[in-house]
Amino acid sequence: MSKACLPRRRFIGITAAAAGMALLPLRFGEALAREASPRLRVWRGTALGADATLQIHHPDADLADRLIQRSIAEVHRLERIFSLYRRDSAISVLNGQGFLADPPTDFVQLLAHAEHFSRLTDGAFDATVQPLWRLYAAHFGQPRPDPSGPSDHARLAAVAAVGHTGVEFGAGGVRFHRAGMGLTLNGIAQGYITDRIAELLLNSGIDQALVDMGEIKALGSRPDGGPWEVGLEDPTSPDRIVQTLPIRNLAVATSGGYGTRFDVAGHFNHIFDPANGMTSSRYLSVSVVAPRATDADALSTAFSLMPLERTQQIVGQLGITAYFTLPDGSRLRQTFEDRAARV
Repeated sequence: MSKACLPRRRFIGITAAAAGMALLPLRFGEALAREASPRLRVWRGTALGADATLQIHHPDADLADRLIQRSIAEVHRLERIFSLYRRDSAISVLNGQGFLADPPTDFVQLLAHAEHFSRLTDGAFDATVQPLWRLYAAHFGQPRPDPSGPSDHARLAAVAAVGHTGVEFGAGGVRFHRAGMGLTLNGIAQGYITDRIAELLLNSGIDQALVDMGEIKALGSRPDGGPWEVGLEDPTSPDRIVQTLPIRNLAVATSGGYGTRFDVAGHFNHIFDPANGMTSSRYLSVSVVAPRATDADALSTAFSLMPLERTQQIVGQLGITAYFTLPDGSRLRQTFEDRAARV
């Protein structure tokens, strides 16, 4: 695959990162940092192949360090379920043989979440688009690929293997009902892992933390008492922050085709339309602010394919906020309190 395909889906900059910290090497190639204030402990590493950060504000640094280690262990446990990069993961086994006996509880739970968002978004969110990823990756991974993309015949053949209703799942097993099907949870798993780590911390008495496992969840406030701040990147110039969102006890996720492109020209990206097999072009990026990172993750993916009239209905129904960067670079905000407004 060309270099244009390599960047991961990652569009949120954390502007609340602590300054002046010395990094201490830990296991798994990860790092822990101590700010000038001993109440803030910071870990940086990876989760599902994406940069990850965990910031815990607590007067007991030793306890914070132990919780960070527990969090790292939990991330690695969940990667053994959801990672497409591991041949032995539950999802890889399912994709390889078409069924999975005795699936992990987290796998079944996340499939249930995925099904919920498929129905909520009229099928725009669909975890079975993996055949389309395989098609585009194979096409653009060959020497001198046709820049117009896969043929219509190949694309429609892949679409025939897509469809969330073709997955049967429960505690006893997961099974595909059509040949050629494949599952990817990359549009929701990072949010799910973020929520699981946040729950672990809350259950351990931590009420001031920022969890970023590919998507972001804020617990309480920053050490200085102010809200955590999440910067939204400009999709046309990713090094530039266009807006900073102050958040407490909320999650933020962003999706956009510019993060992972199959071709140098940027005509084809990783956000697939389950209905026709094409890739997203309706918006440059979509950010969703919601109580749970799982919800924000799935909805930012689905909203990337949906008209504003329909996303506004869901925004109002769920009481969330969404930010859209339109193709001309202008930005739009939808909230549950009022109609869409330019930002």
